[in-house]
Amino acid sequence: MEKVKYSVVIPAHNEAQYIGKCLDSIHQAARTVGPETVEILVVANRCTDQTAAIAERGGARVLVNDDKCIAAIRNTGARAARGEIVVTIDADSRMGKEALAEIGEKLDGGRYIGGGTNVKFDRMSLGMACSALYVAVKLLPIMLRNGGYLSGAMFWFRKRDFEAIGGFNESLVSLEDMDFAARLKKYGKQSGRKYGTLKRSQVLTSARKFDEFGDWYLIKNRALTKRIFTGKDREAADQFYYDVR
Repeated sequence: MEKVKYSVVIPAHNEAQYIGKCLDSIHQAARTVGPETVEILVVANRCTDQTAAIAERGGARVLVNDDKCIAAIRNTGARAARGEIVVTIDADSRMGKEALAEIGEKLDGGRYIGGGTNVKFDRMSLGMACSALYVAVKLLPIMLRNGGYLSGAMFWFRKRDFEAIGGFNESLVSLEDMDFAARLKKYGKQSGRKYGTLKRSQVLTSARKFDEFGDWYLIKNRALTKRIFTGKDREAADQFYYDVR
């Protein structure tokens, strides 16, 4: 049996509607690197639907973490990973069929510490485009402090480097992704490795937050957006992320 090389970690809170397509995309990407080298870990978080059952039928190993903290949920999966390369993707997203192959090329080449992926929504509107621009402007100071663009959406890195920087910061209830990217990039510089962005692969993600709140919600509720961008406001994070469904 060939050794597991890639561990794909999926945080999942009541994702029965979406997780099947996410798993299908991973299995398709696995064909380009050898399905036997890929494991899928779904971290079920306070699920009251069929998420876990669908994940198991789809070939995933199911773990449980009931914290209201996406950083802790991601860490649960990454720490249990058997592969040397860890990839995190949200349950309502789909990776491209070349994603795992491209990740392997970048990490095996030795020039990259890890990185992220550009994202595309499954629908678009003027309100969503303006909201995305508004969020990008809010993130700009963080990126400038860390030397430029930090892609997210689907993170990829070696498990040993994840452990070296202490994983995702569990003191944060939001913006844990940008914090992780910034620390990974900084750590990579110590050994001359870059933070990268996949070129051949994008992540296709659902527009469900906009479906739930409205396409202009982030702009109309700038006070809430500002609180979310502190990373520390539990009430704001619960309102937008953890207690929506």
